[in-house]
Amino acid sequence: MKQALSLILFCASLAAPAMAGAQEDCGPATLAPQAGSTGARVHDYAAVFEACAKDGDTRLATRRMSVDGEKLLLTVDPQTLKTSLERVACWRCAPTTAEEQAETRFMQAVRPPADPDRPPALVNAGLIHGKGAGAFITGDLCPSHKPLDRAFIEEVAAQGPGTPLTLAVSGAWIAHHKEDFAWLQEKARSGALDITWADHSYSHPYVVGLKDAQNYLLRPGVDLDREIFETEKILIAHGETPSVFFRFPGLVADAALLEKLKERHLVALGADSWLALGPPPKAGSIVLVHPNGNEPGGLAIFSRLLKSGRMPKPFRGIEEAP
Repeated sequence: MKQALSLILFCASLAAPAMAGAQEDCGPATLAPQAGSTGARVHDYAAVFEACAKDGDTRLATRRMSVDGEKLLLTVDPQTLKTSLERVACWRCAPTTAEEQAETRFMQAVRPPADPDRPPALVNAGLIHGKGAGAFITGDLCPSHKPLDRAFIEEVAAQGPGTPLTLAVSGAWIAHHKEDFAWLQEKARSGALDITWADHSYSHPYVVGLKDAQNYLLRPGVDLDREIFETEKILIAHGETPSVFFRFPGLVADAALLEKLKERHLVALGADSWLALGPPPKAGSIVLVHPNGNEPGGLAIFSRLLKSGRMPKPFRGIEEAP
């Protein structure tokens, strides 16, 4: 009897660390950045829409994938809009629909009610103004041969530890600016900034002189799914988590593109204060600048407004805007 009891206790002592390890492994998946990472690190990438549960917690899964041989989900908290990569094995998931999730804050952001005071437009559709005080600072990283404007990033970080900043990044920018991207990642890891990564398409197609209606993602032959997914994949391959926000290149989209974006469960992100082109920011403004080296005028305006006290504060995370 004593031998049997000893054997049971011995087996339990072996099992306890294994169970603890399994519980630890069910936290959000953290992928280590790899030098020279590309989207090829991410396999079997697919759009889904599933309601997932684990230990009383709930998420909506919008993508399934395999990374380094492990099956993962890209999930969004339906109330906070925060995203995370989760292990498939840790969650119970079942297909769901937009109608079933219509009351969640997430689906209300993806499919907001029509605004009768805002007629349909080719430019700047989607979320253009946030709720409450302060401002939502967003920077577009379109493909560029010029380096990142690090002085702008430092200026935002100087507002205090963990200052929110949304960067709408194109996959092609990441592919050709690895050192700048790694520098941004270190800013986030150090706690200097709280960066939200919005999708700005992969190639950001644009032809000088073409009208908007035939340009950007409206050009013939553009594959919107590829533009969305390849940027998400390269972000994930570099150890980052894509957000639920997508900014159309040039802020240009028609009704068909907008509907396709909603089907991919992404929130169209516009702006009511493109500093280089438009009106100054006010409380709740979504501010747009280009720290990719292509639009220094907008960054100069940002700096002047900040130093003069005319930039609304505090700076807030874009997930609070819808």
